Amino acid sequence: MIPVLLAAAAVAASPVLRSTAPDALIAGAEHALRVGRIDQARLMIGRAVSGGASGVELDHALADLAYALGKNAEALARYEALLKQAPSDRSLLERGGIAALRLGDVERAHTLLSRATTQPGASWRAWNGLGVVADTKSDWSLADHCFAEAARLAPSAGGPVTNHGWSLLLRGRWSEAAALFDRAASMDPSSTRAANNLELARSALAGDLPERRPGEAASSWAARLNDAGVAAAVLGEKDRATAAFTRAIEVSDTWYARAAGNLAALANR
Repeated sequence: MIPVLLAAAAVAASPVLRSTAPDALIAGAEHALRVGRIDQARLMIGRAVSGGASGVELDHALADLAYALGKNAEALARYEALLKQAPSDRSLLERGGIAALRLGDVERAHTLLSRATTQPGASWRAWNGLGVVADTKSDWSLADHCFAEAARLAPSAGGPVTNHGWSLLLRGRWSEAAALFDRAASMDPSSTRAANNLELARSALAGDLPERRPGEAASSWAARLNDAGVAAAVLGEKDRATAAFTRAIEVSDTWYARAAGNLAALANR
């Protein structure tokens, strides 16, 4: 049994909340979640529970709250319980699939997101998530289709563009990946991730390792060196990959376990 989430602040709720019917509180909580007011949603759900709320609407709100809070195991469990009653509910399939993907449960994510994208009105997030799943299976045709659909549905979102770039990177298609990373960076000039991806692609094409930026923390530089090592390994450039992983370990202010693990795996190839 998944515990009900109650806000400690619920006992100090306003007179308006105290006098609102539980079903109205739940509806208000769902609206609050849609616009990103998570604390308000938690408070309203707590008041609804205190007022005797129960049933599918409450269960859905609790699942959505767990999802918004990043409690993916709880969210997935709640969505799967709801899917037993509504197996074709697109929202449940999408969010359950994305929660599973965040947890690393690729097979469950594949099942849920595949079902979600067969439903009318599937969101760009569902297509984007299924594209990521396709990458893990090296199903490049499906990945291309999914990222194209995600980009079509959300032309201003950088996520599908970036993920498509990484998909091409995994196939060794660096020039095409660099073009997508460049596009993603232009869509969101403030995005550090987009800038790092673009630098990674350009470094790989030039055969160079990332240079340390002025004022950059050693851990950040080590992370970028590690990514450069992964990129070189994908291209089959073992010497450059080894150099990148080794450098990442050397410059990190702590033992950079990921780079060390990658270096060991590379040595065993």
